[in-house]
Amino acid sequence: MGIFDFLGGKGKGGERPRAAKDLARLERMVGNKLSQNYDRQAAIDELAKIADAASAAALLKRFDWNLEPSITDQEEKASCLAGIVASGEAALDPIRRYCKKAESLTWPLKALVEIVPAERVPEEMLAILDQFDTEYMRNPEPKVQLLHSLEEYPSEDVRIAVEPFLSDASETVRFTAANTVFAVNDAQSVPALVATLDGEESLRVRNRIAQGLAERAFAIPEELLASCKKSLPQGYTLRGDHVEKT
Repeated sequence: MGIFDFLGGKGKGGERPRAAKDLARLERMVGNKLSQNYDRQAAIDELAKIADAASAAALLKRFDWNLEPSITDQEEKASCLAGIVASGEAALDPIRRYCKKAESLTWPLKALVEIVPAERVPEEMLAILDQFDTEYMRNPEPKVQLLHSLEEYPSEDVRIAVEPFLSDASETVRFTAANTVFAVNDAQSVPALVATLDGEESLRVRNRIAQGLAERAFAIPEELLASCKKSLPQGYTLRGDHVEKT
């Protein structure tokens, strides 16, 4: 006998479980790695049928952990993704809240991309990025994933939002932010890039910035030439007001 025999299944006439206590039970089942696969999948299916903000929030809990075998893990997460997407824009607030505390944003960002029109995707991603600052995080992966995803949406808004992360506490975040800034391909980023180059301890980040400045052939403003010249890593030099690879 499975958990839904005790929960009462769908109820008479196939009614969906909408009471708060039923939602709480379903959420616990979905979020519990130790629950039986059959019962967990049944809970996912029931929540997917409800298709509202509360059910989307419950389904997001399944992205908190991984399961072996991986094929079962992927199948369950794909089912959760479909259920979240079925909730439409009602799922956006739960997705934003989830992303603020999640260890990984891979699946919630997939849901976001499927829910909103393509032209609104960067706006929604920037709203999530705005929940983060540049201070130390035990796990910087969410910021890395967001910044990497924003490479696909070059715009002035993305440039302005991403530049502060050039000074993030995490070296990996700084490196990813540099990649995203260069993906935007806007010379207005030069002051921020040179400032980062001047104070950067990571050779990997310094090389990435020097490489990007050389590839984009951005002109370095006169007032920044001295700072840029002394900060360039080995293998790069200034030729006039442009960085070149030696």
